[in-house]
Amino acid sequence: MIDHIVLVKFADTTTQEQLQEVVDRFKALRSHLTGVIDLQAGINFSEKNQGYQVVLYVRFEDRAALEAYGPNPHHQAVAAFIRESGRVDSIVNDIEI
Repeated sequence: MIDHIVLVKFADTTTQEQLQEVVDRFKALRSHLTGVIDLQAGINFSEKNQGYQVVLYVRFEDRAALEAYGPNPHHQAVAAFIRESGRVDSIVNDIEI
């Protein structure tokens, strides 16, 4: 299995409503992806978040499912919305478990 974890930092002008919309759109991806065991997203409330406001998480069955995820048109649409909402930076971690 593969855990795919993304932390996203947004501009100061990004609203809480936009952050919640990112979370909601990401969660809606689940029905459009194959090989997904679990999918979670939320707004980071940690005081140690270093400015990364949103956490996105997907557990895939295998690397093939992760590789299919990147070019998936539904994923690409969510990624475009994240950029439009003021994405400044992101950190991506993939681990095999």
